[in-house]
This record gives sequence, structure tokens and C-alpha cells, in this order.
Amino acid sequence: MASLSFHNAAKRFGKTTIIHGANLNIADGEFVVFVGPSGCGKSTLLRMIAGLEDISAGEIRIGDKRVNNIPAGERGAAMVFQSYALYPHMSVRDNISFGLRMSTKLSAEEIDKRVKSAADALHLSALLERKPRELSGGQRQRTAIGRAIVREPQVFLLDEPLSNLDAELRAQMRVELRSLHSRLRATMIYVTHDQVEAMTLADRIVVLNGGRIEQEGKPMDLYLRPRNRFVAGFIGAPKMNFFPAAARVSGDDIALHLTSLPDAVLTLRANEWNLKDGEKVEVGARPDALVCPEGAESKTGEARFKLETDASEHLGGESFHYCKTPDGKIVVAETRGDSGGSPLQLRIAPEDAHVFGEDGETRRK
Repeated sequence: MASLSFHNAAKRFGKTTIIHGANLNIADGEFVVFVGPSGCGKSTLLRMIAGLEDISAGEIRIGDKRVNNIPAGERGAAMVFQSYALYPHMSVRDNISFGLRMSTKLSAEEIDKRVKSAADALHLSALLERKPRELSGGQRQRTAIGRAIVREPQVFLLDEPLSNLDAELRAQMRVELRSLHSRLRATMIYVTHDQVEAMTLADRIVVLNGGRIEQEGKPMDLYLRPRNRFVAGFIGAPKMNFFPAAARVSGDDIALHLTSLPDAVLTLRANEWNLKDGEKVEVGARPDALVCPEGAESKTGEARFKLETDASEHLGGESFHYCKTPDGKIVVAETRGDSGGSPLQLRIAPEDAHVFGEDGETRRK
């Protein structure tokens, strides 16, 4: 296996820049997930690593080797596609071994050994003689992954490999992929638009937006300490709530008046924040931090308010309540079980608040 790095790597199609000077280091054996909305450049970045897209500027290194001008087949990277790309007339065994038979001089015994090892790792041993039409979606995807494993690449590249599966199979495959990575200790780079996949699979998440890396870090670091409003709104399900506010600085305190909730004021200690008097900001709060338990004592500086519940989704162990502020903004609150009611007592405590300036950047020092 090998490390991988980007140094001001860019991709342009004509005058349109798709990737804006990416800089990133990925450690040997790390599981890194590229996540972001459709069109953010994550699949393009993956294809640049694989050699399926030329690099317009900068460089990409796999291990110590600069791979900008190295053909795709010689880079030591194996790619798993969203569409499986299996040969329908071939058995699982032949699909897994096809690349080795066509592009290497390995003996038949060595190829068979690698196929058996990959099949054992992916629970495909009993299915080796089946054709793709006889397989479930998850089994087809495991076959496609097996075809990559037998090549023993330095880097595994996975481009939205679970997006064609139903919800139950996606959850099962997430567990299997994580287990596979633990066994192989392989360098894996995984692309998805699903932030739930990113949170559950990654050692480290790279959030992209508009061809730029917005933030990278461990999943819970991004969840708890987002660098800007985009990351805060993208990471987490349901998404973070945002409330427009105006800052009023008075001595050692900052009062944030939530403009869509006229009676709600959040008070912060001034020495912890970089805010100016009169500054327009947005206050972010996660749905699971909003609900105020019945009879709970007020926390110092918290903003309390009540909102009518328009609709609720009860999912067994948790419920999501959709409320409207006076100006029509939708707020999502999360409770345990089906408790909630209407109106719903909500609060934002200082320790749960995220504050973003007009530039979208986090304003906490």
C-alpha cells in the first residue's frame, strides 16, 4: 500500500476550472471519504488519481512517485465503479480474475490463489461459479470489489459504489467495507454524496464544494467543529438549523437577538467570540440540542422559545419534529421516542451554538 498526496492539483475543461488547486495528504492505510453535493468535483478528483482525467496543473503523488504522466494501468490504483461493470456472460470467478489474466504474466496457480483469497474476504466463495444475473446487488458489488482486490493495488478508489443498492443493502455493505478495510489495512479513497456513508466509513472526511476543499478531518471533528456554514449544513442528518441574528456587545457579554424569534436572545461571553456590535450573523443549532426537557432548569445565557409542530416523523427510538418560525423558516428538532407535542419548548444553549459571520465562516475564536 502507499500514501497519496495532492499538491495544488487542478483540473480545467477549457476555461472552466473544476478543481481549484487541491492540497491534501492521505496516509498509507487510511480510509478517506470525499463528500459533497453533486457537481462539487469529488468524482473528477478520484478520476485524476486513477489517470482517467489529465491533471491541468500541480501534481499527484502515489507513494514517492509523481503520477501526472503515468498511464492509468501503471499507477498502482484500482477503481470500483458505481455501475459494477461486470461481464454478464462470465462467472464470478472469471470476472474477478479477468484483469489479471489479461494484463499480467502471473501463473494460473497464483491467479487462482488470489481469487480464492479475495472471495474468502468478501464472502463470495460459494458463489464463484454463478453469473452476475444470479447475484443480488450486494453480491455484484462485492464481485466488483474482488476484481480490484486481486490486483493488489497501492490505492483503492471507490466511486459511489453503494448508490445503486437499497437502504438495507447499503447499511450492510457499509459494515462489510469497514471490516474489509480493517483486514486489508489498505489505502482507500471513497467518493459519495451521502454524508451518512461518510460519517460511518471514514477515518477522515474531505468536504468539497465548488471544486474546493472546504474542510478535512475526523468525522466527529467536522460534526462538532465545522469551519464554515457550508460544512455545518452538510455534515449531520437532519441538517443543522440556522437562525439569523444581530449581535449586541455590552461589556463582557454578547447578546445575539434571533431576528426570526423576537423574544429569543442568546448570551455569550465576549472573550470567547470575535463579534462586533451590530454584526449580522447566523446561529446554528443541531436538532438534537434544541429540545428543552420538561421542567429543565434554564442554563446561563440560553435562548428559549416555543414553536408549533407542523409535522412529526416517529422512527422508533427517535422522532423528528418540523416546526415553523414566525417568518416561515422550517426548524427540525429531535427527541427520544415519540415525545414532542405542540407547541414544542425549544432552547439554544451557549455550548451548543455555532455562530457564522456574513462570510459564512465560523466566528468562534
